[in-house]
Amino acid sequence: MSPDDIFSIVVLGLLGTVSIVGISVGGWVYSTRMKIKNGYPLESMWGKPMHPQLTSEANERVKLVTQENAQLRAELAAMKDRLVVVERIVTDSGYQLGHEIDRLRDQGKVQ
Repeated sequence: MSPDDIFSIVVLGLLGTVSIVGISVGGWVYSTRMKIKNGYPLESMWGKPMHPQLTSEANERVKLVTQENAQLRAELAAMKDRLVVVERIVTDSGYQLGHEIDRLRDQGKVQ
């Protein structure tokens, strides 16, 4: 075997090892992400489930954020209703006719 053959075997072996390790780490990260997303408890170093410790302060913050979220949703709903009314006014033919009359009046004043 020539040194080039030995070098290519070593490089292929290292590349395979790095690929396997990379895929394993990627799978672990994806699995942990899915657990967090779906509310499953994470595992400790020894495989036992770790449940988050909720303090009274954390519960209070959750309540405040929930209330703020409800207020913001109500405000957003009111804004959507107002936007519908404004769109109806703007697309109404009477509104467009009024603009045309004003435009023609302005043209008459300019000339």
